[in-house]
Amino acid sequence: MSSVLFAAREAGTEWAPAAIGRAATLALHDELALAPKPGLVSLVDSGSHDDMDAHTFMRSLFALRRYFVRIAELGAARAPFAELERCGLAAEARMLAATGGINTHRGAVFTLGLLCAAVGAAQGDGPAQGANAVREALLRHWGDALAARCERTPRLPGGLAARRFGLRSASMEAALGMPVLFETALPAWRRALRQGLAGTRLRVQVFFEILAVLDDANLAHRGGLEGLHFARDTGRDFLAAGGAARASALDEAWAIHRAFVARRLSPGGCADLLSAACFLDRLGLID
Repeated sequence: MSSVLFAAREAGTEWAPAAIGRAATLALHDELALAPKPGLVSLVDSGSHDDMDAHTFMRSLFALRRYFVRIAELGAARAPFAELERCGLAAEARMLAATGGINTHRGAVFTLGLLCAAVGAAQGDGPAQGANAVREALLRHWGDALAARCERTPRLPGGLAARRFGLRSASMEAALGMPVLFETALPAWRRALRQGLAGTRLRVQVFFEILAVLDDANLAHRGGLEGLHFARDTGRDFLAAGGAARASALDEAWAIHRAFVARRLSPGGCADLLSAACFLDRLGLID
């Protein structure tokens, strides 16, 4: 459990929006720093991307750090979804200004932003603690609005790909209470801890658990259903062979990274959910 959160609980005070926002910003860096991470930008290389690198992500990350604090404040105030959305759109505009129009963190603005708001709301909803309380707060306060949002005509590449191929979009995932995060990624994180995994191997394990099941619309946008199925099958094969606990696992993950780059596949949705899991871990909420 993070020292900031532990101190806040010991003092009987609420989680400060600044602490929530700091955890979100650090979680984005956790995701960026992870390598190997098939097809994605890291501190080592640019993965399947020609238009961005780690420096681009760092500019984006700094542009977003105040956003996470603000949306946590809105969540604590139980602000209507329209206010959260306006806050997110303004943050997206700052991100694009910082990166010269390159989309580095649009998915994280949505997913991590909602989680910051949910953490802010959860602390006042009752005595329950942990990740389940965050999920319950998300659905209680904004579930209906998120469901209504799914009815909008998509305008971004990921949403268009999800509709074209009949996939569960990021909007649908949020409206359902982020099941891949709470029902796949977090249990995988707990299992990895019980196995004795930590650091890079733990996060690699969780990444592949997400990759194996997520309807990642960015994969479908770049590679069609064939690319999505290739990526998910690769994730399942990695796990079936023993996952990140094997001595050879990181070498194999680097080989998978090179295969993704050759196909120009980039599982951006998986990266967003890995960031979300790192965020909950930084707040001590993976119990």
